[in-house]
Amino acid sequence: MLIGIPPLLGPQLLATLRAMGHGDEIAIVDGNYPAEEQARRLIRADGHPIIPVLDAVLSVLPVDETAPEALFRASVKGDPALADPVHHEMDAVCARRAPGHKVIALAGADFYARVKAAHAIVATSEPRLYANIIIRKGVIHPPETDKK
Repeated sequence: MLIGIPPLLGPQLLATLRAMGHGDEIAIVDGNYPAEEQARRLIRADGHPIIPVLDAVLSVLPVDETAPEALFRASVKGDPALADPVHHEMDAVCARRAPGHKVIALAGADFYARVKAAHAIVATSEPRLYANIIIRKGVIHPPETDKK
């Protein structure tokens, strides 16, 4: 246990988040996602639903502020115009933890390709379908500099 670090973030996930560089992406996926097959690095978050995992990750991971799009989610039946309740929950967590960033819905093939290229995949036990999100890591500015 660590002070100020959500206990849901285990050693493997913390090490992966820390090792990621600016622009690297991490996918957090539901229990139905073929994570084992697609992951370059797989982190298990068995027994946890996606929303608390997303909230914990965003409590320590900066979101890329230099890219116009840095948060991506799966789409219902591959249609970016459709959203399920879990997507609205993701939007709310992201709005609170990464204000100013919009979650972009991607069509099925585009989302799968992006997950395959991700630095790592966190596999949750989320039972809801299409409950998958990708986060692009940003930077933490030194305290003596302006955000530029």
